[in-house]
Amino acid sequence: MADPAPRPDASAGTDDDLFAGQAASDAYDASSIEVLEGLEPVRKRPGMYVGGTDERALHHLVAEVLDNSMDEAVAGHATRIEMELNEDGSCTIRDNGRGIPVDPHPRFPDKSALEVILCTLHAGGKFSGKAYQTSGGLHGVGISVVNALSDVMTVEVARNKILWRQSFSRGIPQGPVAEVGQAPNRRGTTVTFHPDADIFGPRLALKPARLMRMARSKAYLFSGVEIRWKCAPALLRDGDDTPAEAVFRFPGGLADFLNITLDGAPTCAPEPFAGKVSFAEKFGADTPGSVEWAINWTPARDGFVSSYCNTVPTPEGGTHENGFWAAMLKGLKSHAERVGVKKAAALLTREDVQGAACAMISIFIRDPEFVGQTKDRLATAEAARLAEAAIRDPIDTWLAADPRRAGGILDFVMLRAEERVRRRAEKETQRKSAVKKLRLPGKLSDCSDNSKEGSEIFLVEGDSAGGSAKQARNRRTQAVLPLRGKILNVANASVEKLAQNQELQDLCQALGVQGGSRFNLEDLRYERIIIMTDADVDGAHIASLLMTFFFRQMRPMVEAGRLFLAAPPLYRITQGTKTLYARDDADRERLLETEFKARGKIDIGRFKGLGEMMPRQLKETTMDPKTRTLIRVLIAEDEPEEDGETGRLVERLMGRKAELRFQFIQENAKFAEDLDV
Repeated sequence: MADPAPRPDASAGTDDDLFAGQAASDAYDASSIEVLEGLEPVRKRPGMYVGGTDERALHHLVAEVLDNSMDEAVAGHATRIEMELNEDGSCTIRDNGRGIPVDPHPRFPDKSALEVILCTLHAGGKFSGKAYQTSGGLHGVGISVVNALSDVMTVEVARNKILWRQSFSRGIPQGPVAEVGQAPNRRGTTVTFHPDADIFGPRLALKPARLMRMARSKAYLFSGVEIRWKCAPALLRDGDDTPAEAVFRFPGGLADFLNITLDGAPTCAPEPFAGKVSFAEKFGADTPGSVEWAINWTPARDGFVSSYCNTVPTPEGGTHENGFWAAMLKGLKSHAERVGVKKAAALLTREDVQGAACAMISIFIRDPEFVGQTKDRLATAEAARLAEAAIRDPIDTWLAADPRRAGGILDFVMLRAEERVRRRAEKETQRKSAVKKLRLPGKLSDCSDNSKEGSEIFLVEGDSAGGSAKQARNRRTQAVLPLRGKILNVANASVEKLAQNQELQDLCQALGVQGGSRFNLEDLRYERIIIMTDADVDGAHIASLLMTFFFRQMRPMVEAGRLFLAAPPLYRITQGTKTLYARDDADRERLLETEFKARGKIDIGRFKGLGEMMPRQLKETTMDPKTRTLIRVLIAEDEPEEDGETGRLVERLMGRKAELRFQFIQENAKFAEDLDV
């Protein structure tokens, strides 16, 4: 998450000074208006199209290409998709579908349809609904965005027994589409692209494990497709269990997916409640699409929901999830009434039903509306009605068919409901208790608002920074908890050592939660937990220790997107009445080149720590939601287990084995530049 960048300090000087500064700057007229053409907007602002330039955005490129092949499969034109990660870091995705058209486009006779699709935003075959009844691509920007953000892209199309090829670089055709030769036994589209290091940086690379999980999840979502995975052996590290080759085909669909994910954990029902309903069969031929689901409840692990729309993951949920849970809640309440558990109707909420449920939901609809191009959340209102109406009868039938199984599930969710009511009654007492225990010199300064909504706590290093933060905060919604330097490294500490550490106990009390298996996200007293440390090596170390603690002891909080890193500036740059702040050396050089072109002495001050910043400066740059930047801490997608990629990295860098840290330093030392030691 990134709020607006810090704004210049306009509080110093008079209005006359400000007007004088404006007069000295370049004039703002028609020549100041820049017009970006073709795919230039994508390269200029990649965050608008793929959500940023981080690892998640990098892998989103693969998802965009894979989604096109999945659309061909769902439409009934492809039965096989191949994904290959090549040794040079490029990715190849091949399908046996119809192939992208290569004939001249009616509106652009001098260009092939292939070139128009690859080089034009909002060009594609998903708008009219004639080529695809349901699809993951909507806006005609996916494949063209991948093209714009790749330094090399090659597309091969086999249509009518002829093979065609066209190459691109950073969105620019390297020549027209050309006929390569005969292809009597081949059909479909092959896309090979290499992400541009100018956009994503030289350090980021596509990860085999993440891509393999992506390929496998797509195969679960559509039982009629076979996905073949292949990776260059040189890209697989020792100890990585990712296979070099694999074939994914799952006739059981989401039920298979859920059973493998639960991996033998004890469940309330021996088999998941799973099914699939065609909208055309239930609501008439004018309603294309379907909904598929699989759900079970288990006391052995935290619940989770994995939802998809037209095979596109929707990690933030949306209307299809709302419809699904509405049907589940009504079904359980109806069953409770049938068996005489009358208090369930008044007590049960979606929170109780969903809390410990492990669920997979996949919907196919025409013209879905997403929040943003990255499609993290479905916004189509009709999806809620379709999902609820389609699932309502099957849930009633499933519960009535086995009263013993249904009774076990009902007892399980009722226990959660009763626990929720008890915790809610104790909530205010818990808050007052935590405040009373921690209102000590240099300890918690709580916010005055009793509501959890909009509240946040800043974890700062030392009393000096804590003093500035307390003066800079919004007392109504912002709390401050100073910490005594570097906390205990929980990655190599025993349970007894954790229990005896007063600093961590104070932190848990301030947050209103317990650690480990006793952690409950509902008890968390603040909406956001923000780690705010100095912009130096020691500050980064403290932040990494805190992130390790939260990952190991309060992982659901991180998964829920409640943990953030503040981004305090390292430099203050002043020229006359103009003041800007820079987060690091690169940001400082950028500002000097772009924002301080007028003549005059430039004064550059470096903050040694947050404690040296005036409260007004700290508020303006780091704490005020209107002007600050926050970095949301997230766990890699599709990683439900502790021994996943993130867990292994934490163990490698923070665990007991020093030789693993030494190996990591050896492997990555070549990337280190301008160390601030």
